[in-house]
Amino acid sequence: MTEPSLQERYAPNNACFGCGPANPKGLHIRSVVEGDQVVAEWRSEPHHEAFPGVLNGGIVGTLLDCHSNWTAAWHLMRRAGVDHPPCTVTAEFHVRLTRPTPTDGPVRLVARVVESTDDRAVIDAELTARGKVCATCRGTFVAVQPGHPAYHRW
Repeated sequence: MTEPSLQERYAPNNACFGCGPANPKGLHIRSVVEGDQVVAEWRSEPHHEAFPGVLNGGIVGTLLDCHSNWTAAWHLMRRAGVDHPPCTVTAEFHVRLTRPTPTDGPVRLVARVVESTDDRAVIDAELTARGKVCATCRGTFVAVQPGHPAYHRW
């Protein structure tokens, strides 16, 4: 994926560990719109492993959380008909680890909106590796208002 990601386009100075382009030690998730879903491909490094050859579950959760959050932000922007996404935060998310995630190749993230209102979206996402689903996530992401600590982070 060579096109700019949502993160690079709308929040280049964001320092989030999972998705912030400006965090030199972060995961640098690059979420891209593909039809009615948002996708990303990501590769781990040895320090992301729980044990040899298997991705740490916390990293799996971070990948799904941040990617889903950007899916919500993109959707809420489109829903409102504006040219910049609102700053969104995670209200809740649940990750189900269905099998160990191998680290010898890329993982693919796919997320889609399953319901929304003007200021929040519920997102279903999955993480696959070697063509198999390794983890799923459902989360609720909310656009924050002035006064919230995250309001100006993008």
